[in-house]
Amino acid sequence: MEITSRKRLIVFSGSANPGLAREVANILGTDLGGVERSVFANGEIYVRFTDSVRGSDCFIIQSHTEPINFHIMEQLVMIDALKRASAKRITAVVPFYGYARQDKKGRPREPITAKLMGDLLIAAGADRIAAVDLHTGQIQGFVDAPFDHLTAHPVFVDYLRRNTEGPLAVVSPDAGRVKLASKYARDLESAVAFVHKHRRSDVRNEVAAHEVIGDVSGRHAIIVDDMIDTAGTVCAAAELLKARGALSVRVVATHGVLSDPAVDRIKNAPISEVVISNTLPVPDDALNLHNLTVLSIGSLLAGTINAIFTDASVSEIFKGENM
Repeated sequence: MEITSRKRLIVFSGSANPGLAREVANILGTDLGGVERSVFANGEIYVRFTDSVRGSDCFIIQSHTEPINFHIMEQLVMIDALKRASAKRITAVVPFYGYARQDKKGRPREPITAKLMGDLLIAAGADRIAAVDLHTGQIQGFVDAPFDHLTAHPVFVDYLRRNTEGPLAVVSPDAGRVKLASKYARDLESAVAFVHKHRRSDVRNEVAAHEVIGDVSGRHAIIVDDMIDTAGTVCAAAELLKARGALSVRVVATHGVLSDPAVDRIKNAPISEVVISNTLPVPDDALNLHNLTVLSIGSLLAGTINAIFTDASVSEIFKGENM
């Protein structure tokens, strides 16, 4: 008896960002897999897949957005259900990877929660993880499984090339993002600078910008970062850049977390445009920001999923920039 096997791809969406998942499925020419989900009275999550997944290559798209712990747990439950239903391979696609900022010990007796996140996904049954613009690339090394680090860099560079003119300066909001700023500066053929800042270790989300290292006077400044949470970092940097003679300030960040009071800070800051991607759904109060632009990474995720499914190179999609 001769049996010919046929690979089958199924894309599932968690409840965090279904719009992005639908876009990815459409690009791939498929429908999202059916999921029955509910929550018990005490908050426990129930998930059941409505179709057979036996022998399938399954991808669960879930951003770890607010309420973050609920959406992390939901993805873990979905992975466990797929494993027990005999899925052939399970890939956790995490456009925004939760707890990524806790990637090292800065003080005694602190956790390294970014590693814990990877351990949880693998323990639940994921065979592979794909995430977009991690806070630091070292998080890949926390996981003893294939980990694809994707980047929205090509999407942002293409947009900036079409929507900027005049002398530019790409600015890192702190010393840790200088490498990222240098990549943008290379592709945009611009100057590069960074802001020296101090962040209190005992208080979350408090930042003081001190000085700009590099020439921004008479240039249009572009601040690049991985995320905007409460917007304290970028708004403090924008104020300083304007004081140092920047003609305008634009902010580019992959993940628009936009936790309170981010919207009010952005409204009152000298920022001409904030450009983010759709790795996270835009909070309701941010929809009224007149200077907010949201770019889609749907095609990048779809290309990555197709490459994983067909065992092709993921790095070729990003021309080696996904490090």
